[in-house]
Amino acid sequence: MSEKRLAVKLPGLDLKNPIMPSSGSLYYGLDHLDDFDLSKLGALVLKTTTVAERSGNPQPWIIGAAAGVMNSVGLANPGMEKVKRDFLPELAQALPNTPKMLSLAGESVAEYQQLAAFFGNDPYLDALEINLSCPNVDQGGLEFGVDPATAAAVITACRAVTDKPIYAKLSPNVTDIKPIAKAVEAAGAAGIVLINTVVGMSLDLNTRTPKLYRGTGGISGAAIHPIAVRFVYEARQAVKIPIIGVGGIESIDDVLELMLAGADAVQVGHANAVDPQIMEKLIDQLPAALDKYGFETVRDVTHGLKKFPVSVAEWNEVQHD
Repeated sequence: MSEKRLAVKLPGLDLKNPIMPSSGSLYYGLDHLDDFDLSKLGALVLKTTTVAERSGNPQPWIIGAAAGVMNSVGLANPGMEKVKRDFLPELAQALPNTPKMLSLAGESVAEYQQLAAFFGNDPYLDALEINLSCPNVDQGGLEFGVDPATAAAVITACRAVTDKPIYAKLSPNVTDIKPIAKAVEAAGAAGIVLINTVVGMSLDLNTRTPKLYRGTGGISGAAIHPIAVRFVYEARQAVKIPIIGVGGIESIDDVLELMLAGADAVQVGHANAVDPQIMEKLIDQLPAALDKYGFETVRDVTHGLKKFPVSVAEWNEVQHD
């Protein structure tokens, strides 16, 4: 009963529980096999991979931010050829029964399609995550994921070259997520991942220059959790496909809050750097948390949010702290 209670079935991802890392937080997994038993994870999400090897931006890549960190890694990765040859077979041998999803990023629709075709029939992958928060060089660097048409164009191109389930990872750096979520759903996305990092900036008062090479960076950590909850909730009102929630998870209550907003599963990012055993702890804490809040299964959490806005009388009856 415990296994059925925690299990979540998503397109291509048969999860024993809803906990998985966000792309990049465990690199390609092999360097973290000793952190804990990674086979306990619902799934393993692998580092964002590009067509060619990328060395990333000049250091520093990560700096402190209020209630989190800010990063400007620049998608550093070995490139698609090496990932397919040197990482995926070894990872499949180490974790044969753990679902695996690889994150992909391109600078043009053609590059996204090239990546999807290259990994589209790989026997070691169960799904592809399409990172739409990358700059579109064909449109002056604007993120693919901030416009419904460009987001849909990428998903359509990837859908044309692979039968693997495609998950669109969307940017929170937009005013309204609903039309973008609808667009990728209509284009063939099997699911949505929300949210990516929130763009911010930090300045050095001594040097009077930005602390990161490109000026801006992506904020992650506890500071963005309420933003993630909002985006997941709004996307859930717009689409029927599964949503994987990510952003600022540091506790089991954070997990359940994202799921109550409408997420079917979650990804944990920055917290892995603070506590390498955080995901194992969250998995172990999940049954007791379900008991505490009166949920029979994790699937009930996803569909458990009460309708609102409520009347003043109903609000007062709830008695929020």
